[in-house]
Amino acid sequence: MDLQSIKNRFNIIGNAPALNHALNTAVQVAATDLTVLIVGESGVGKEVFSQIIHALSARKHNPFIAVNCGAIPEGTIDSELFGHEKGSFTGAVDSRKGYFETVSGGTIFLDEIGEMPIGTQARLLRVLETGEFIRVGSSKVQKTDVRVIAATNRELLEFTQKGRFREDLYYRLSTVPIRVPSLRDRKEDVSLLFRKFVVDFAERYKTTPVQLDEEAKAILINHPWQGNVRELKNIAEQISVLSNTNLINASTLQGFLPDQSKFSRMPVLAGQNQGGEFANEREILYKLFFDMKKDVTELKKMFVEILQNPSLAGAAANFTRESILQDFTGHEADHNPQHFIAPPSNTTAAQPVLLQDNDMHQHEEIEESLNIIDKEKELILKALKKHKGKRRDASLDLGISERTLYRKLKEYDIED
Repeated sequence: MDLQSIKNRFNIIGNAPALNHALNTAVQVAATDLTVLIVGESGVGKEVFSQIIHALSARKHNPFIAVNCGAIPEGTIDSELFGHEKGSFTGAVDSRKGYFETVSGGTIFLDEIGEMPIGTQARLLRVLETGEFIRVGSSKVQKTDVRVIAATNRELLEFTQKGRFREDLYYRLSTVPIRVPSLRDRKEDVSLLFRKFVVDFAERYKTTPVQLDEEAKAILINHPWQGNVRELKNIAEQISVLSNTNLINASTLQGFLPDQSKFSRMPVLAGQNQGGEFANEREILYKLFFDMKKDVTELKKMFVEILQNPSLAGAAANFTRESILQDFTGHEADHNPQHFIAPPSNTTAAQPVLLQDNDMHQHEEIEESLNIIDKEKELILKALKKHKGKRRDASLDLGISERTLYRKLKEYDIED
């Protein structure tokens, strides 16, 4: 089957070289039983590639199942994948077959494999190496014949270095890696995809397909598309439904595109790839605390220099209240004079306020007593309060997954 026929069959739009290379690799590996690791950002269509591999394989008449590892709670994922025996845990009123047992002879697609717990990774490794598994609560070894296709939007090799993913499992999964390009890397396909989407939506809603003028088309092509094809499809549907005209200009299009400045509110570690994610959400807190400690240390050093050389006091006065507050809080000053620390009544405004040695020692003791866990709990509570208990919105604001937030709520005994 040629490449264009496969694109027509699975409704794939585009001719970018990176996309064609990924499709060719999928076609070549389909006839084998090799394990495949599909890598790509969210929204690029990784599951379609798993369906292509299964449909072109000798297992095409056997079951295919897609499992989102990130959507299954950590306490039940072993039962979902490998099954359990009656009474093996609270709520196990009957024995149950897992996916690896029910799909034997077919293909199982493990999406978001990077979210799989370490313990479950060990069980999966055994299945891949020997074809054997054990139900939860059982001691009987069972056999299965399942082809595994995994997918991730993370860099698993970095996860292995940080202890979040087994290195042996990584190399066992990535026998044949397929990297699906992001929409930013296939700009020549953006217009084709948009045209296909608006025609489809016009048929669905019984309207005339919208069109873009040249300036709007250029904006569409150069948009970063953080959500990839899924985001482009959503924008096309919004325009098809809400636009008052069939010819979309640049101004109208901008009204539908998200403001990219809103995606840069979280701090990023120096040298960190912005497309990745922190290995541990506490790294955000460590970064903030270390920066604060550095700023306080520099401030103390400045005061010491002023004490040793009073002539520096005039230069120090150039550090205005607005700039200092903005450096520490990220917000503009409110120009409330009551927020200034007033100098003692027996001093003039030009004289620096002297700090006693015991004051500096006292500050150091408070600084050393900062507790990361307490601060993490405090941030979680603030996020939940801000979003009125909505975990999904709170987790996005904190920069962690909803599943990690759920685990933190249990760990800190927080009732949301």
